[in-house]
Amino acid sequence: MRTSPRTTRPAPTVRALTGVLLAASLALAGCGGADDLGGDSAKSAADGAARSAVDGTGRPAGAAGDGRVGETGPARAPKPLPSAVIRTASLTVEVKDVPEALDKARTTAEGAGGYVGQESTTRDSGGHERTRVVLRVPTAHYDEVLTALQGTGRLVGRTAKAVDVTDQVVDVDSRIKSQRASVARIRTLMDRADKLSDVVTLEGELSSRQADLEALLARQASLKDRTALATITLSLSGTPAKKAAGKDTPGFVDALSGGWHVLVTLLRWIALALGAALPFGALAALLAVLWLRVVRPRLPRRPEPAPAPAPAPTAPGPLPTARPVPDSPGEPGRG
Repeated sequence: MRTSPRTTRPAPTVRALTGVLLAASLALAGCGGADDLGGDSAKSAADGAARSAVDGTGRPAGAAGDGRVGETGPARAPKPLPSAVIRTASLTVEVKDVPEALDKARTTAEGAGGYVGQESTTRDSGGHERTRVVLRVPTAHYDEVLTALQGTGRLVGRTAKAVDVTDQVVDVDSRIKSQRASVARIRTLMDRADKLSDVVTLEGELSSRQADLEALLARQASLKDRTALATITLSLSGTPAKKAAGKDTPGFVDALSGGWHVLVTLLRWIALALGAALPFGALAALLAVLWLRVVRPRLPRRPEPAPAPAPAPTAPGPLPTARPVPDSPGEPGRG
């Protein structure tokens, strides 16, 4: 009886030993080729990392819209905050037609997104019209509006001023945040307070801090309005009439006209003085009539003093005797 040959299998110990030898040979081969292939592998890994860090626009993947880049690129400085500047200007322009120039100025301001804040019109004794208007225009259109207003006529005077209030704006914003947090803390303490005295004290403190917060909010709104809108004060005056050419020395007609003007002015002042004194004169006359007709007759009369006695007659003295007149030597008839 023949038996079929059996396939011999290696023992488990032999298989394990073979695997250990194969692994050791591969490890030695890898160590031997690491010096030759290490530079190329590192370069390939760096290129792959760089390609993965770049997006589709050709910028590093860490770059954002504000200019910052990834760790491999230089960091750019952040953009500074926009400055808060209060701009004011004053223009004096001489024009031929004041109403027309005023309409142009109003149209220019409204076209730039501004408005007319204040307007006043006067007329002097010579018939020249003058208008003063305050325009509020956005700061972005300040320069172009100023240039357009200067072109309405002959520029007589111009002043411009710019004040940077960025520090004030930042300070007010910070104080508002702190004040709001303080108000919130006081309200939290009020919710937790149990005693009536604590509630009253906290209510007073809350009222004080709320008032400070409202004042800060009002100041913030004022700064925002003055920085967002520039103020332009425009003064429009009519062109004065040209004087007729002639001699500067006044003539007889001029002197006569001046004298007549002085006389009329003097009479006018006299009439004004009389008109001002007339009420006082009428009052004095009324008081005099009342004194003479009403008050004086009712006053008690004083007794008249007795007449002084006449002096007693004295006895007449002896008559003087006539002295004899001596005869003149030349008088005839007497010896």
